[in-house]
Amino acid sequence: MAFAGVLSDADIATALDGCKGEGSFDHKKFFKACGMAGKTGDDVKKAFGIIDQDKSGFIEEEELKLFLQNFKKDARALTDAETKAFLAAGDTDGDGKIGAEEFAAMVKG
Repeated sequence: MAFAGVLSDADIATALDGCKGEGSFDHKKFFKACGMAGKTGDDVKKAFGIIDQDKSGFIEEEELKLFLQNFKKDARALTDAETKAFLAAGDTDGDGKIGAEEFAAMVKG
């Protein structure tokens, strides 16, 4: 699992259970449930690196859509509405993507 050593499998399972239904994803609840909200800055950077699939230094909309699959391969994709809301919550500078600092602020927020 990509998050081994950063997050516990049990916490990840709990977080994923909380957003199984379409339209039920809430990033604040997810980050809290999986334990990421309480992690160090270094752990949050590691998580960013895992989610930034193309290693561009940003998390773009397509990567956000598949966000849950970073935690468990067979997790669902986010709906378009969930993806857009997630992007809007994290993209504080309005460039259409989430940078490392924006991601850290969203996780801790």
